[in-house]
This record gives sequence, structure tokens and C-alpha cells, in this order.
Amino acid sequence: MQDTSLPDAEGSRTVDPITLEVIQHGLVSICNQIDANIKRTAFSPYIYEYNDFAVGLVGPDGQLVAQCTGGMPPFVADSVGMAVRDGLQIYGRDRLHDGDVIVCNHAAVQGQHLNNTVMYTPIYGGPAKQSLIGFFAINVHWIEIGGSFHGSTDIFMEGLQLRSIKMWKKGEPVEEVYRIIETNTRMPLELMGDIAAQLAGCFLGRDLTAALAERYQLATFARAVDMILDQSEAAARDFIRAIPDGEYRTETFLDNDRHTEDPVPIIVKVIVKGDELTVDYSDMAPQSKGPMNSGYFGGGQTIARVAFKYLLGPAEMANEGTFRPIKLVLPPGKLISADPTAPMAMYPMPFPTIIDAIIKALDSALPARVPGAHFGTHTGVRFYGRRPDGSFFDTHDSGHGGWGACATHDGAGPFRTMAHGDTRIIPLELQETLMPFRLEEFSLNEGSGGPGKFRGGLGFRKRYRMTGPAKLGTNLDRTKFPPWGVQGGGEARPGRITVLKAATGKEEPRGKESAYELGAGDLVTVETGGGGGWGPPRERSLDLVQRDLDAGYISQSAAERDYGVTIGPDGIVRR
Repeated sequence: MQDTSLPDAEGSRTVDPITLEVIQHGLVSICNQIDANIKRTAFSPYIYEYNDFAVGLVGPDGQLVAQCTGGMPPFVADSVGMAVRDGLQIYGRDRLHDGDVIVCNHAAVQGQHLNNTVMYTPIYGGPAKQSLIGFFAINVHWIEIGGSFHGSTDIFMEGLQLRSIKMWKKGEPVEEVYRIIETNTRMPLELMGDIAAQLAGCFLGRDLTAALAERYQLATFARAVDMILDQSEAAARDFIRAIPDGEYRTETFLDNDRHTEDPVPIIVKVIVKGDELTVDYSDMAPQSKGPMNSGYFGGGQTIARVAFKYLLGPAEMANEGTFRPIKLVLPPGKLISADPTAPMAMYPMPFPTIIDAIIKALDSALPARVPGAHFGTHTGVRFYGRRPDGSFFDTHDSGHGGWGACATHDGAGPFRTMAHGDTRIIPLELQETLMPFRLEEFSLNEGSGGPGKFRGGLGFRKRYRMTGPAKLGTNLDRTKFPPWGVQGGGEARPGRITVLKAATGKEEPRGKESAYELGAGDLVTVETGGGGGWGPPRERSLDLVQRDLDAGYISQSAAERDYGVTIGPDGIVRR
């Protein structure tokens, strides 16, 4: 049995500020370095271009210590920590060794779809590597893990489940685990290549973290980590303390749950008392029959943490200390606290709307800080099928839309949703090389931003001309309940997805499809929504209205209708 306790840091209760800053930013730098390495070494565009992964360092007990500055927020908000805690519960510290690598994607642990697979390795330091410093963890969206293409009614239809399985033991790979994974995917080349990149990232991140800890001695490093978490907690409590005490409620809806056409109520209450903030989900919609559920961890807790971090701002680190003042009221059996056997293939679909709702609830308490709603839906299209040689292809092209305006400036965008971090658009040239379509248009979606003293951000328009057969999956929401404005700002125009069939010349809306048949010549058009406006539109300066009109962001009729201006023959706006 190994001595896995860190040296006692009590003898030195403080770490000098310079050393503390070096350690704190050193840890983030390590995570960022691994983030960059994975982009250079992964095999699938979903990882090396789209960036559907995140890197984190967790402490000996599974608490989040640091994360990369990019990546997917829901991947590190609590999923990496939960995976490590499950491994500690199953193996105990005495059965974890230097050179072990554990993987976990289990819905009962992480509460998300099975593609999201955390891989982590313990970090040891000191003489004979006897002291457990923490774990280096990387959550990667495994590109294909078997299961049904669509229509899942429980988690067992959605692919391979791995609960805290050792892929490596004491520095040696477990070949049987590799064979199980490789024979349960339709895309073995891409998946196994991504796994190799993920593994290399864990090993290098482990070694760099151990070297940093030993450079400053393990006791100093351990105390620095405690101080980093405590300082983040203090900053979060200071922020909450400045919010007026009270109960703040908001309500909105999702269009449907992909099982029925009934709207899905999204009701949240935010309770501020002193230096604690409670997110109450008691009235949230129940668990869905459609595959848009998530767990308490990976769902409700993740959403609350991401929403709070957006309010808190970018200056503070995202770690366990930051989230200590956040409490939840979340009964089991809700959409975001579902049973682990519930279908979760499209678990993140409600996230952007619920994040928006939590932020909106505080509109009256923080009028200068709360923006209009962002477009808040994946607006995703998936093209998949078989090539003539029988090989499987699959791409998810995601919608980037407008974000809400705030008290000081127009909304940004087009960006991904608040639940997606810095995930990017896969380059068009690469998509056209690998997939049976050509891009005919990629432009801003004129008029999609909500009007206001500050205008909401714009979405985009994208047209795909099919060059061969494929199946189409789509994921669009918030068409019936568009992104709202605040402080008198107007709502944004929602997105839409249509298919123009070459054979009939008929265009049809296709907002939520799983396996719609496409043929050569068909035209798929994606228009993403905008962000809500901030403040009364009639208070917008003429210079800004003129700029928007000249740039094509708004039409002449919208300028006259929304902003109360007239436009002369010279094209100049006047009131």
C-alpha cells in the first residue's frame, strides 16, 4: 500500500504572493499547453478543429483546482471532479498507482451523454512518488461509441458505458479494454487516434504538474492550492454579497422535448441571502421521454455553476472555491436531475436556455450586468451515412448565433452558446473535403439581433448543397419562445432550418430531425437566431443606427419600424 497523503502544510500557513501567483498561473498554463497539444495530435476534426474537449486539474479528493482557459464549460464545471471521486470510491487510494489511467463516461457519475469520456491519471510526488498530489483529467467527446443513431428511449441504447475502468495499470496498457472500445465504434481510426491524444495529454499534464509541485516543495504546493481555492471562494462571496437579498424568479419554455410537441417549462428561482446564492429548480420540468435529460451532476449543478461564472466575469478562476457559495434545490426526477437510465443523447439541448433563465432572474437585482438573452440553441445539423466504399462518415456542424446586448455595448457574435465555450466552426474546406456537400453561402443573418439602445448580436446563414446522399439530423429550439430583451430591449429573431428538395422544388422546415433522407442537389439552409436587445430602441444613437444600416445588419424597414427614424434619398437616417 502506498503512502498517499500529502506532506503536512500546516507548518507554513502562508505562501508568499509571488510564489502563489506563479503556482496559480503555472497550473493554468499547464492545462493550456495540454489543450494545445490535443488540438495538434487528435485524429477527428470534432476535436482538433471543433475543440469538443476540456482539460482540468483536480485535487487528491476530486475538487477542481484549475482548468484550461478554453474548452467546454460543462466538461469541467463538475464532470472531471465527479469522475475522479467515483474512481476514488471504487478503488480507494490504496489501489491507485503511478501509471494508472482511468476512464469514465457513466451517466450515474457524470450525468451527461456517453460520448463525454473523462480520462485521468494520478499525480504522485516526493520520495519514490509516494504522495498523491492530485489527478490530471481530460474530458473528450469520443466521436462514436456505438448505440442507436436516433430515437433512444433509455441510456442503454446510446452506446458503450464505462464506469471508472482502468485502461492502464502501473504504466502498462490493458489490451482487453482497448479491444472492447475499438470493437464498439463505427469510427475506430478516428476514435482510437483521439484516445491516444487524450492519453498523451494526461501523461504530459501529470509530469508537468508533478515537476511544478516539486520545484516549490510539496507542502508549499499543497498550501498554495488551498489558498487559491479560498481566494476564489472569497471573491465569489464578495460578488454575491453585493446583490440585494431576495428571491428572483423567471420562467420560459423550450419548444418541445423531441418526443411530443408540448412546450417544456423552464422555471428557476434564484435566492440571494448574505454571501450565498441558491438556485431553486423545484418547478423545473420533469424528466423527459426524449433524449434531452441530464443528471444532478453534469446537469443541474453544471448549469448553475456555468451561469454563475458568466455573472461573476472572466477575471476569477473557475475552480471548486468559486462554486462553494452556490447551493441547489433540485429534487430528483427533473429534466436536469434525471434517473441515470434516462435517455441523454442530446443532454445539453436545454442548457443554454436554463443558463439564460438563471441570469435573467437577476435582471432587477443587477440591471447593469444582466444582458439580453442569447440565441440559446444548438441550431445544429448532423450529416451522416456511408460512403461508396462502405466507410462511415459523420459530422456535426454547429450553429453560432447572436448574444444579448448589455448596458454598455451591442451584443457579440456569432458565437456558440453559453454552454459551449470556445468550440469553433470546422473549416469549410475541410468539411467539403470529407463530407458530401458544398457550402454555397456563409453570411450574417440580417435583422436577427433584437433592437434596443444596444442591439443584440447577429446570427448567421449557411447553405449546404448536397453532392451525394446522407441522413440529416437537426437540433433547433427557441423558435416559439425567442430570446428576450431586457430593460426595454426587443426580442431577437429565432433561428430556422429548412430543406429545399431538388426533386420537388419544395422548401420545408426541419427543426428537429433524426434521420431525414437527403439526396444530391438538395439544399439545406441554416439560419441562426440573434441576441436580445438592451434598453429602449428609440434611445439608440443615430450614428449606431446609420452604421447598422450601412453594414447591412438591419434593413431600412427595420430601422424605421424599430428605431423611429426616417431615411432620406441620401441614405442618411434622421429623427
